[in-house]
Amino acid sequence: MAYLVLARKYRPQTFGEVVGQAHVTRTLTNAITAGRVAHAILFTGPRGTGKTTIARILAKAMNCNKGSSPVPCNVCRSCREITGGNAVDVFEIDGASNNSVDQVRELRGNVKYMPAHSAYKIYIIDEVHMLSIAAFNALLKTLEEPPPHVMFFFATTEPHKIPITILSRCQRYDLRRIDIESITGHLSELCEKEQINIPVESLELIAREAGGSMRDAMSLLDQIMSCTQGVIEPDRIADILGVIDRTVIFDLSAAVLSADLPKALDIIDDTYEHGHDLKRLYADLTEHFRNLLVVKWGRRVEKLVDLPAHEIELMIMQVKDTSATYLNQIFDLFFQEEASIRFASQPKLALEMIFMRMLLVKPALPIDVLIEKLDHLKKNFNTLPGEGLLETQAGYGSTEAVDSRSSGEAGAGAGKETAVTSARLHDQSPDRIPVVADAEPMPPAVKAVSGFDAADDPETMWEKIIDAVGREKPSVASNMAKCRLKELKADTLEIEVNGNGFITKMVTKNLATLKHVCSNFFDREMQIKLCKKTDLPAGNPKEMKKNNQQKHEALRHPMVSEAIEIFNGTLVDVKKL
Repeated sequence: MAYLVLARKYRPQTFGEVVGQAHVTRTLTNAITAGRVAHAILFTGPRGTGKTTIARILAKAMNCNKGSSPVPCNVCRSCREITGGNAVDVFEIDGASNNSVDQVRELRGNVKYMPAHSAYKIYIIDEVHMLSIAAFNALLKTLEEPPPHVMFFFATTEPHKIPITILSRCQRYDLRRIDIESITGHLSELCEKEQINIPVESLELIAREAGGSMRDAMSLLDQIMSCTQGVIEPDRIADILGVIDRTVIFDLSAAVLSADLPKALDIIDDTYEHGHDLKRLYADLTEHFRNLLVVKWGRRVEKLVDLPAHEIELMIMQVKDTSATYLNQIFDLFFQEEASIRFASQPKLALEMIFMRMLLVKPALPIDVLIEKLDHLKKNFNTLPGEGLLETQAGYGSTEAVDSRSSGEAGAGAGKETAVTSARLHDQSPDRIPVVADAEPMPPAVKAVSGFDAADDPETMWEKIIDAVGREKPSVASNMAKCRLKELKADTLEIEVNGNGFITKMVTKNLATLKHVCSNFFDREMQIKLCKKTDLPAGNPKEMKKNNQQKHEALRHPMVSEAIEIFNGTLVDVKKL
């Protein structure tokens, strides 16, 4: 007799032997006991999880000679014929090769005949989603109101391809992927029956490669049993199946977390030399860091991480001194670069580049530490001089250091501030506040009324006018921001309107509001004159030199260095207030 593979030799014959689908088998057992089995049942789920097997067991339970029973006897004529696949009253049909409307019409013509010797005539259609639309339509009426002696059991891996009119006429059962622990336990029982000595670690590796499919796991075990003799070690299984040892994944992730680039590159090179698929290595490593992140959170780990208990313990030890924020950074980078590995013509080079880029990324600060440093920076900021608006780009966004000016009581003038050296700022503690020189009174010639300051340059004055307009009408201020102050006379304000016709229309429409705000700002009646933009001459060299000098002074500001250090960022731009 030809060799019978394990998947056929140890196929479950009762509901109790089915592994990992208790939610389905328990419901069917209760339905058989209560006499409430539907005439049309659809089994869905991934490959190798037991759809057709459960349909066969249900057929035996309904046609057993001792009557409908949740536990078929497996010795009567009907049970033996169904087990052998030659039952005259149970028809197993392949939906892929019997998908035409003519074959469904033939089926409809045969359902009216009574079963030969069983209680029911049962049709098991595997991969039913392969039927054509015309075949489904021809089956509708028979499926909804079949003769009392006919039952339909369907199985499919793609239920979304089945028309809703068919789904609504069936009772649906969704089978799940089988977890690694259940597959490992079942394979261990089969090894005892076959008298094969295989360590549990080897069975776990087989179960992981099966991807939740019991049939795939049994096929892999069959292959390994044929290729080896004696004790089968995990490294031997990895060579036979062409998979990457879990030790490699843990060593590579440890190199990433310790920022050991030479070690990471050495592991990648060894994996490449052994002929392993680097794209598969990348996928395994991405999944590993996902699991590390879940383990670090520490909630519902057993449900969310389908791995053996000893591997979960190793993960807990691996991430003990690593923040969840840094793990999320690495996982996010792996996920973003997945396409570059998948389509790379040189996967080894692409993988090495990703690791180089990854190990150059500094760990991001936890949010609580970041908030604490921001509070400390805020306390010291108001005591330091500033020349401009500084934007820094960091891992969590940007922060702006705004010009700080001391202000006194009403009528008091702006004071001069004493600069603090960078070293003094770096070493200062919260109780050491830099000393600011006493403010000198403003010269009598300068008068501040309603926001107007004669000492302001035109750009600063224009920004103050825009702020005043924004308090009255924000929509107008947003359009005025694209204009500029061309000339200021005693009672006339000449504004150059930039942009398209819409901006000109909006400014002209709100000219009365603008006139009212400017009159209050300068504390006298002002006239507004609008003009179109003209080509500006080249910038004044003295003015450009002055602006560059102010930017360099802002770059040397001690607050810039501290802000960049806190946010691990880079300087983007310097804007003058």
